[in-house]
Amino acid sequence: MYIIAGLGNPTKEYEGTRHNVGFDVIDRLSERYNIDVTMEKHRALIGKGMIAGQKVILVKPQTYMNLSGESLVELVNYYKLDPESELIVIYDDISFSPGNLRIRESGSAGGHNGVKSIIKC
Repeated sequence: MYIIAGLGNPTKEYEGTRHNVGFDVIDRLSERYNIDVTMEKHRALIGKGMIAGQKVILVKPQTYMNLSGESLVELVNYYKLDPESELIVIYDDISFSPGNLRIRESGSAGGHNGVKSIIKC
């Protein structure tokens, strides 16, 4: 099982902004794979389903970006998952131009407060 978490902020002022690209990706995955992401659990909106034959939990933490780790640690612990191999985090990185993507298995927060929170928790 995988947790796929998109980082963002739950208020209207951030809708459609770069800052909420993680939420936007979760919304697209939700639409594409018919996974309803409306269950409120672990301070997040979550939805369970299948992608490419794998069980997944799509997650939109509702703790605001800078406290994302608080929600995700609850989910990882509840489902007894290994965050190093079963947690995928999607977020905006201001150091990249829009439309660019980087995929990596490990690394530092690079100054991103949401990722700092996840590493801390």
